[in-house]
Parts: sequence; structure tokens; C-alpha cells
Amino acid sequence: MFCRATFNTRHALSRYFSRQMHQKLYGPYAAHIVQELDAASTSRETFSVINPANGTELCKVAAASAEDVNETIKYAQLAHETGIWSKMPAVTRSKVLSKLARILESRIQEIAEIETRQTGRALREMKAQLGRLPDWLDYYAALLRTHESYVAPTQGKLLNYVQRVPLGVVAQITPFNHPLLIAVKKIAPALAAGNCVIVKPSELAPITVLEFAKMAELAGVPPGVLSVLPGYGAVTGKALVSHPLIRKVDITAGTATGRAIGSIVGENLASYTAELGGKAPIVVFNDADLDSAVNGAAFACFVASGQTCVSGTRLIVQDGIYQTFMARFLEKVESIRARMGDPMNPKSTMGTVISLRQLEKIEEMMSKTRGTVVTGGARMQGVSDLDGYDFSQGAFFPPTIVADVSVEDELWQEEVFGPVVVVKNFQTEEEGVQLANHCKYGLGAGIWTQDLSRAHRVSAEMEAGLTWVNTHHRNDPSSPWGGMKESGIGRENGLEAFAAYTQSKSTIVNIASADETRVVDDWFAETSDGKRYG
Repeated sequence: MFCRATFNTRHALSRYFSRQMHQKLYGPYAAHIVQELDAASTSRETFSVINPANGTELCKVAAASAEDVNETIKYAQLAHETGIWSKMPAVTRSKVLSKLARILESRIQEIAEIETRQTGRALREMKAQLGRLPDWLDYYAALLRTHESYVAPTQGKLLNYVQRVPLGVVAQITPFNHPLLIAVKKIAPALAAGNCVIVKPSELAPITVLEFAKMAELAGVPPGVLSVLPGYGAVTGKALVSHPLIRKVDITAGTATGRAIGSIVGENLASYTAELGGKAPIVVFNDADLDSAVNGAAFACFVASGQTCVSGTRLIVQDGIYQTFMARFLEKVESIRARMGDPMNPKSTMGTVISLRQLEKIEEMMSKTRGTVVTGGARMQGVSDLDGYDFSQGAFFPPTIVADVSVEDELWQEEVFGPVVVVKNFQTEEEGVQLANHCKYGLGAGIWTQDLSRAHRVSAEMEAGLTWVNTHHRNDPSSPWGGMKESGIGRENGLEAFAAYTQSKSTIVNIASADETRVVDDWFAETSDGKRYG
């Protein structure tokens, strides 16, 4: 499918999609979009969005240039200074976010279909994931109605009240693996706090983030307050994070990218939140419920085709159940593999990785391992047993288990970002914890045990910002999300994210009488018997 794309600098929104695709997925929005396509200039640089399940072009999207970025930031700064959003009453912003949640809620099915087409992830996954997204908007809408400023216990006859105020214009860089989920996780607290937000989505999967911007406009978010600038990191992203008017940068990316952007942000003395790489361990103890642990580990390892920062890529199983666990786990993995097919098929269990380039990266890492490939390990060919889908036309990689891996092996130490899990056994609790922490990353971790004391004890020793017990990858707008070590800095979600998109402002009022003030504030009096506070 092909479409032309336009880029409207004033509103910072790209219009895209072929008429064929738009009519198929969007219905009543088609005429509006098509009119804009007909009026578009064809001179702007564009990039293609490819369906990784079959290699076909979904559409072309206009790439924002450095000049587009500068104009958008100027417009956003003007919107911030006018106070059209930043000084809007909190209850009014809350109503807009709640309306946006309802609009998004009404479009989950079609947005899920687009996510599947642009990422190759199974439709059943996308529907389940996107169904939760309105919760983030509702949470921060509620927070706006309940969040309170406070009075500091300042000494003396002084009233010191402290408010949280917006930062200004903020930039967000979002990835391909959860295109709309991660964008909404960042956008919701930023808008709630009163900022003007500019998002650069991944060029591999920008479509749903662009659609969300349109929904925000319909919900009442004023022009210039939420902008989406699709484009390449080296051009669009660099221009965005480098601009001196950007007061905060929030990214989800690889650790190397996080370091590079962090150095740029530091030069501008802007705030920085970075959710970076991960290599989550799953530690399964002898007393774990076997069925639950097998199912939980399979979900942790292979949801999103292993393309999550908290993917359970290191499975660490205690000796007493290792053989039994592995036999059951292998059965589960083969069951997943047998039911893979067209990602748009609701019965398909697992989809593709994001691109053929990523597929080749996984193959390269597999070729260097000295471990034993138990199952999988090579790109999928042939046709699906589920629906006859031809795997060779897409970036399909099967769920893969690798045993007998050294802790120095690249598969143990580095992100694969694919459905590959390495397995190792351990004897003692101490050894299990040491294996789990033997990694430079520290985002997520999982523990499977029926011993409550052990669960708390081991969790306390885990070097991870998120530790799940007898579950994995649970997420909620109220729960802080972020990593330790090389997995990032700062937190998404909850009160911490809202606070990170604001800054404190103290107002100190002298409430002493005029006579008292004359004595205390006469700093240069010839004699002074009083004590000045502050």
C-alpha cells in the first residue's frame, strides 16, 4: 500500500496512509485525511513504514527536518508562554484527559490492528495491551483533581507554600516495540503537569502515535501543546533533544543511545529520564508452583517476540526441579511455535520481530554463542501449521531456548531483543541471586517461589528497579517503572513521573505585623537583639 504524507508545521502533525488502508481501518476519518493528502506537497522527504510480517509498504510518512523541529519548538514555546494549557485550571486539564481516554477507548480495535501491521506483533497481544492505555490518562486526570500543594514548616512568621509548576516544552523519544503504550505512558503525566509535549516516535512504527495526536486534538488539547514529529534519530531526534528551549528529555531506547542523548541534554542543563536496556533474570526456586512458573516464564520470555526491555531473557532454575521444569517449559515453547501464523489471525500466539535487519542481528548473536540450542535458533521458513501463512515472507524467528551458556557469553550479557532465552541451573539461594545480578542491566526481574519470606528476602537483593513475584511484566499507571545500573535513570508512572514533569515553586510571605517587620528586616540597624530566620 502506498500513500503520500504531509507535514503541518503549525500543528506538527503528519497525515498519512493510503486511501485503501485508511478506508479499510478508519472509516469515518478517511475523507478528512484524503482531502489533506490531495492538498499535500510532494517535495518533502518521506520514509516508508513496512509490515515486518510480509515486507509490504504500509505507507510513507513525512520526515521532520531540523527546520521543522525548530519551528515546532518555537510554536510550542509560544503556546506555553500564553498559558493556554500551562495555566489552564487543573480540573479543566483533567476533563480533557478524561475525554481523550474515552476517545482512545472507542478506537482500541482499529488501533490494535494498525499496531499489528506496523510491528508484526500478534493481534491478540496488541488488543490486550492497548485495552489498558486509557487507564494512564484516567489516572493522571484523577491525580490532577486530587494532587495538593503544601505549606513548608518554615521558621519565623513566614508562610511558605510550595506549588508544582510545569517545566515548559519537553521532548519525548519513543521506541518501536510498544509504540503507543510507551508514548502514552510519557505523554499522560507530561500533559497533566501542564507542559507542551513534542514526541518523536520510532520511524519503524510511528502510525499510532500520529493517530493519538489527532485524538488529542479532538479531545480539546490546544494547538502547539502536543506535537508529533516523525523522522530519523540522527536528524529529527538530534535537533529536538539539542534545542536549548527543551526543558526535559524523556526517552526509551538502548543504553548506548541513552548515553549519547544524556550528554547532549546535560549541556543544556535540562531534566532527563531514560528507560534503557534490560536483561531480566527469572529465578525459579524448587518450591515454585510448576504450572504457574512454566506459563509465567513463557510469557516473560516470548511476549512481544522478546522485544521488551523487561523480557525474561535469563531463566535461572534451581537444581531440584530443573529437569522437570525444562521438560514442561520445552513443551510450552513447542506449543507456542506450533500455533504461530499470520499476526492478524486472533489465534496466532506470537508474531515477528520488527524488521529483517533485527532478524539478522539475532542470527548473528546466535552464531557466536557457545551454548547448546535446545529448540529454535534460526529464522522460520515454510508455512504455518495454524493457517498456512508463509513465514519466509516476514521477519519470523521462533521461540528459542539456549542451555549451557557461560555468564560471559554475549547471550547472557547483552540484549537480544528477540525471542531467545538462556537457561542456567543453580543450587543455593545465594547462587541464584548472584547469577541474577551478574549483568550490567537492572530493569526488571522475576522470582517464582511459594515461600513468602524468601520472596521478600530475594527481592531485596535483586539489583532491579522492578521485581515481580510469581508473575511478570505487570504494569500500572500508579506503579513506578525504571531501572538500576545501566538500565536508565528516573522513573515513569505514578507520582514520580508527575513530579519529574514539574518543578517546585516556593512563595514565602511575611505574615508578621508591620512593627515586627521593621525590627527584623532592618538588617543594618545599629543594634539588633532579634534573630533573623532565612
